[in-house]
Amino acid sequence: MKKNRTLKQKERKKIFIVDDHPVFREGLVGLVRREPDLTVCGEADDARQVLGTFDRLQPDLLLVDIGLPGKSGLELIKDLHVLHPDSAALVISMHDETLYAERVLRAGGRGYIMKQEGPEKILQAIRQVLDGQIFVSSKMSGRILDAFSGRHATASPIARLTDREFEVLQLIGQGNDSHTIAQQLHLSFKTVDAHRGHIKEKLGLKNGTELICYAARWVEAQ
Repeated sequence: MKKNRTLKQKERKKIFIVDDHPVFREGLVGLVRREPDLTVCGEADDARQVLGTFDRLQPDLLLVDIGLPGKSGLELIKDLHVLHPDSAALVISMHDETLYAERVLRAGGRGYIMKQEGPEKILQAIRQVLDGQIFVSSKMSGRILDAFSGRHATASPIARLTDREFEVLQLIGQGNDSHTIAQQLHLSFKTVDAHRGHIKEKLGLKNGTELICYAARWVEAQ
């Protein structure tokens, strides 16, 4: 009997949950642990903890939020994709999938699901990614296929921003100045200033004041 229990434990897929909201993270932990074929091998609330323990824990799947303190979930996925090319990451986020899902897939993630979805849908996404498939909502699947094939250009000017410009815009909208952004993203002030210039150009904004107002409204709408 003990041997059978040990075998079943080894057969379970290991899930690493990364979210800086303790209540939601605990809910995900409970959801995963109730499943006989899944187990939680680790929890973290920032990217640093993940990168420090990933080699030891060897998870089959990373469940990660986009909005982490310090290095974002998107940057974490990029790092893991370089360091561990076979790693699988599924983003579970409250942020609009139309803005983030395509970026996540381009970064090396395997799927995107909104936090508003019910437990059954989240488990479906987890198992689909564990099976080697991509998971996005039905609304996003056609749009992403078109975007990756080059047949369709999204109407949103935000989509024209690079991932780093996208992060800078978010941080501006959260009220951070260039010095703070440089510290958070480990960039020079000059680089952040260059990103601000590119963002203004791509969004058709005339000056820094318009950029701050645009970014604040955009963040508030998320």
